[in-house]
Amino acid sequence: MNHEKLSKRLENVALHIPKGSILADIGSDHAYLPCYAVSNGLCDRAIAGEVVEGPYQSALKQVKGTGLEDLIEVRKGDGLEVLKPDEATCVTIAGMGGTLIASILENGKEKLGKVERLILQPNVGALNVRNWLIDNGWELIDEDILEEDGKIYEILIAKKGDPLQPYHENKQVGLMFGPFLLKKFSDTFIKKWQHEKAHFERIIEQLDASGRSGLETKRKEMEVQISFIEEVLKR
Repeated sequence: MNHEKLSKRLENVALHIPKGSILADIGSDHAYLPCYAVSNGLCDRAIAGEVVEGPYQSALKQVKGTGLEDLIEVRKGDGLEVLKPDEATCVTIAGMGGTLIASILENGKEKLGKVERLILQPNVGALNVRNWLIDNGWELIDEDILEEDGKIYEILIAKKGDPLQPYHENKQVGLMFGPFLLKKFSDTFIKKWQHEKAHFERIIEQLDASGRSGLETKRKEMEVQISFIEEVLKR
C-alpha cells in the first residue's frame, strides 16, 4: 500500500474509524482512505462511493493495485445511494463543503440505520453540518482542526445520542466555533478565526467603499460575526 498518498487531513479522519467497522467512504475520489483503513486494520471492509466517472475509475484502479478487491467495493452513485440500508457502520465524508455534506446525509438518512459513527470533514461551512447533526439526533463526540498546505480543515465526529449534549454552555457560539474546538483552543483554531475576522473586516470595507445604500443589514451581520470572534479569541 502506498502510504504517502494519504494526506495529513485524511490520516486524521482515519484515526476516528472504530475498529471492526464496515466503512462507507462517500465521495471517495481515489479510494485512498478506504485502502489505507483496510490495509492498516482500522476497519474490516469498506465501500468507496464516487459519483464522477474519472475518480470512480481511479478508485477502481487504486483498489486493484493494492490487491484489496475482496475487502473494498467501489460503487458508482450519488451520495449514500451507493449503500444498501443497514450496510455500513461508519460513514466518512471528507473534502466537500458543509452544505453539500449536510444534503448528502439528509438525502440518504434511511441508509444510516446501523451507522454508529459519522466522520465528516467539511472544507467550509462546518456550521451547516453541526446543525444537521442536531436536527437528526446525532451527538458530536469530538472535533479536530488541522492545517495542511496552507488550508485549515475541521473534522467532526458524531454518534447517535443526545445532540444538544455538547452545547450546554452556549449553543450559538458552539455551533459557529465547534464546542470541542473551543475547549481545545489550539493555535490552528486561533489562526482560523483571526483569518475569518480579517475576512469579515475586508467585506465591511468593501461595503463601505461601494457607497451603495441598503447594505446596513449585511454590514450589521458582519459586525455581529466580528464581535463573536473577538469575544472568543479574548480568552
